[in-house]
Amino acid sequence: MELREVMAALRSSWWLPVAGLVVGALTALAVSLLQTPQYTSQTQLFVSTTDSTSTSDVFQGSQFSQQRVTSYAQLLTGEELARRVIDRLGLDLTPGELSSAVTATAVTDTVLINITVTDPSAQRAQQVGDALGSEFTTFAAELEATDANGISPVKVTVTDTADLPTVPSSPLTTRNVALGGLVGLLVGAALAIARVRLDRTVKDAEEATELAGAPVIGVVLKDDMLATRHVIERNSTAPIAESYRQLRTNLQFLHVDEPPKVIMISSAVPSEGKTTVAVNLALSLAEAGRRVVLVEGDLRRPRVTRYLGMVGGVGLTNILASTAELDDVLQPYGDGDLRVLASGPTPPNPSELLASSHMFKVIDDLRGTNDFVLIDAPPLLPVADASGLAVLVDGVVLSIRYGSTRKEQLQQTKATLDRVGARTLGIILNIVPPKAEISSAYGYGYNYGYDTAPQPTAPVGQPTTKL
Repeated sequence: MELREVMAALRSSWWLPVAGLVVGALTALAVSLLQTPQYTSQTQLFVSTTDSTSTSDVFQGSQFSQQRVTSYAQLLTGEELARRVIDRLGLDLTPGELSSAVTATAVTDTVLINITVTDPSAQRAQQVGDALGSEFTTFAAELEATDANGISPVKVTVTDTADLPTVPSSPLTTRNVALGGLVGLLVGAALAIARVRLDRTVKDAEEATELAGAPVIGVVLKDDMLATRHVIERNSTAPIAESYRQLRTNLQFLHVDEPPKVIMISSAVPSEGKTTVAVNLALSLAEAGRRVVLVEGDLRRPRVTRYLGMVGGVGLTNILASTAELDDVLQPYGDGDLRVLASGPTPPNPSELLASSHMFKVIDDLRGTNDFVLIDAPPLLPVADASGLAVLVDGVVLSIRYGSTRKEQLQQTKATLDRVGARTLGIILNIVPPKAEISSAYGYGYNYGYDTAPQPTAPVGQPTTKL
């Protein structure tokens, strides 16, 4: 995963690292507050020999003492010494409990032993530390006694008496909160990256181009009003209107030497906004002075006439069944150059009708009298209707819903079109959140110089709703 992709993942899911930071810090704070404060008292012992009358004796005694301190460190944490301290102080503890609170460390290459005692009570930690020093001097002398008089060649001296701790040694709340926040931040960042890596939906323009084998020719922004009304108002200055104007411009410059006139607009699966794209693209082309026919080619679930508020009783299926003429069923929309061919009655065999020679003749007739013929076709994967129709048109434009269409679906759609020899003109990333990062080619300009205040509404189907 490249650094650019990592940064994009963190920007798109920034709330996960932030949430991890907050949760980690609060969890660490809660754990710290629930812990019982512990106090640590320290003392130090010095081990020496008693028979050192010459320089060589001193050297040998020093070596002897260094050998002893490691063993003494073990004895200091043993239960026998703990039992003696308990009896001395009258503690309500078992030898095992007390010895577990004691740590003894032999300082390397010295004859010093550092002792630490940890206890919930600062006073008891100090008392135990002092008692350990006192008791161990006697204990060591008993162990090292070499004659009947109890004389020991080793002497243990307390060099630093136990101190009274004033600040708890644990928990370290500030450190714990900082570490908890850092761990939470890292976990949140990892989740954000994993979320992108595991996301199989199409969100990147370059990746969509690679999967579909066709360029991204437009990005249509998400708009709540458009999701309800489906038709952009005429002369709108909203970003969504600019999306369709840019799409119109890109479409007109596709294949300059052999510009497509009859274009099928489809998608991989339902609910990807293809009909809304077809309707508003047709309105945008008509606004630019182009003579446009919009064909309601989705015979199973026609939506064009309903979105435009027009009559859908007769149309394409009547022409294909030879019960009506083309000029009789074409309906003008508004005062521009847009005409609509409704789907007509739902037939029992839509796939055969759309791939028939009669459909080819209808397309040919419309081609000769219009600048653009846009056909709102069914989705390509669920049914075979659009596959047969795709070979009769000049090219196919696919509507891909941002964050919804899966990569596998787009690949299957490409394979379906390739299998019948259809030509994919381009893809439209549809219903894209305004803050989504698509690519540098489509990431600028949508909010430049426009007032994004709500526009006045008008009833669907009125001529004034034209783009």
